[in-house]
Amino acid sequence: MEFVDRLIAPAQRAAWQDHARKHPLTTAGLFVALVAMLVMLASSVWQVVAGEASVALRLAMGGGLVAALATALGALPAFALNGINQRLEDSMLGLAAGMMLAASSFSLIIPGLEAGEALTGTTALAALVVVAGMALGVLLMLGLDQFTPHAHMQTGPCGAGNERISRLWLFVFAIALHNLPEGMAIGVAFSQADMSVGVPLTTAIALQDMPEGLAVAMALRAIGIRPLGAVALAAATGLMEPLGALLGVGLSAGLALAYPAGLGLAAGAMIFVVSHEVIPETHRNGHQTPATLGLMAGFALMMVLDTTLG
Repeated sequence: MEFVDRLIAPAQRAAWQDHARKHPLTTAGLFVALVAMLVMLASSVWQVVAGEASVALRLAMGGGLVAALATALGALPAFALNGINQRLEDSMLGLAAGMMLAASSFSLIIPGLEAGEALTGTTALAALVVVAGMALGVLLMLGLDQFTPHAHMQTGPCGAGNERISRLWLFVFAIALHNLPEGMAIGVAFSQADMSVGVPLTTAIALQDMPEGLAVAMALRAIGIRPLGAVALAAATGLMEPLGALLGVGLSAGLALAYPAGLGLAAGAMIFVVSHEVIPETHRNGHQTPATLGLMAGFALMMVLDTTLG
């Protein structure tokens, strides 16, 4: 407990406690969602331990590891860079945001609608299943958002001494948490061993993780952490990707309707992160135009990639 007290700023801890008192339903909903995800994760891990790993599980783990590796590769330039041009960074993040939006549409929502229609026999019920999944994804991210700091709020002045370091660690923790739905998306996309769904989505997520890894590494260097430590810690945030992939497979291993609903959940979570975190980050420095052009280019690139590989 003493370690936790040093790691988390008193003001942030008090804010969490205050939110829990004022919004008990949100807090309870987040708790239930996390318990359910842990149960599904344990189920997926047991498949591996028991030697029952399916082709889909192997593909999902491979996709999650690729995304984690991309995070590590993105952090490597921090060894040499003392800084990065903000305009270029915002353009790169805009490109990544566009790719994630396109991946959510073409690799998650559309396949989810097709799978749902095949199971229910009607387009209306298929849409309701996918929308319900999207709503769950948004609710999950809303709950997480209440208890984690905004990534784009942590790179500015944070005070001095232990308070600043504490807030920086919370930023790293938030980035790691936001990698979870991305890994879930990979796991759900590979849950039917469908390469045409999983490969484009994994590609988009991996490309998005590279500038994210660099951003974390540069933030860590800004508070005086040595380059090796900054790169290693930034790479560690990507480990949520394979864990999320395991969770995504577990999500789709139960009822048949869990597959289209799971695709919707992953899509809703990723769209939430793009809108709530990535786009505001690209617009806060006055580079809205290059960031928006990057978003459009990323969306077009991912659409072509997805339809070509599909």
